Amino acid sequence: MKTIAYYISDYGYGHASRSIAIIRELLKLSLNIRVIVCHSFALSFLRESLDQNKVAYREIKTDIGYLLKKDSILPDKQKIIEEYMQFVSNWDNRISTEENFLKSNEVDLVISDISPIAFEAAKNLDIPSIGLSNFTWYTAYENFIEKEDLKVFEEAYKAMNCFISLAASKEPEWGREQNIERNFYSREVITNEVWRIKKEINPFNDKYIVFVGIGMKMDLQFLEQLPLWDNQDCMFVVSSNININRQNIIQIPPWYLESQNYIAACNFVITKAGWGTASEAVSSKVPLLIIDRESMQEDQNTIAYLKKYNLCKVIDWNEFKCLRLEKGFLDSVMNIKPRIFHNENEVKKILQDILQFI
Repeated sequence: MKTIAYYISDYGYGHASRSIAIIRELLKLSLNIRVIVCHSFALSFLRESLDQNKVAYREIKTDIGYLLKKDSILPDKQKIIEEYMQFVSNWDNRISTEENFLKSNEVDLVISDISPIAFEAAKNLDIPSIGLSNFTWYTAYENFIEKEDLKVFEEAYKAMNCFISLAASKEPEWGREQNIERNFYSREVITNEVWRIKKEINPFNDKYIVFVGIGMKMDLQFLEQLPLWDNQDCMFVVSSNININRQNIIQIPPWYLESQNYIAACNFVITKAGWGTASEAVSSKVPLLIIDRESMQEDQNTIAYLKKYNLCKVIDWNEFKCLRLEKGFLDSVMNIKPRIFHNENEVKKILQDILQFI
């Protein structure tokens, strides 16, 4: 029996959903593999999405993510600084806790997307570790936190054996032994389910289906007043946490786990530059309208990459708040023609990268 400790960032559902794609592939193998998921925020989502016979769960705060301003998708710098300093204040104890966990569970491999808490512990115990992400929290916080204070995260990420950098990454080569570049990947899309969703939402095939994804952690009370919803030529799909009572707005049911099928059913997607949603759209060849957040380096890297291959259009937060989907604008998004781009779902290639270390 080989045991993998899989650490998943606590920020939103994007890290969890793309980790599910990898873990599902691992569990398909005939190898005798046990996975221990280390996470807290989306633990119920992970439990319901994965084979319970081969996966164990450890509830632990893995990082702090972004803290956002009220009624905004923009970061709150002061809150991020405060939470970060508190998170690293007992760093030696965190490493010791992870060492005890890895030893007591006889862990053979650590994978992290992209919590920093286990890499040093794994290195101290001579357990191989893999970082898997399009960014790290070290580079994410460079615009918010003093470089000297960020040393804690920098040293943590330097301890990984291998770094698998994903599409749009502009990270250093963190891996001590190996650095690998991979493109977008996502959970598998079920074609028959996509057609069922299309028929259910747009039975007469006379409307645009538009996914509006601004994150499961958003608390945006003004959302209901957005002029966006006024276009009756569109059917809007939103996450289960957005409860707006309009005939042209469809919530993804809270019990429905495979949101990638809804994205694949849409004509285009409006979203912040979260890698998970962008990856699911690109993998299903769905055009993107990205809401720009200039202060967030991860977003800038993702947007630059998407623009390089003409995979999106971009608006800022203020433009989004007053956005009306006029026909000309709709057509301009629908007519995005990607440049030559390799958009095969790379989950199986990443699986082979991982297997080198088992």
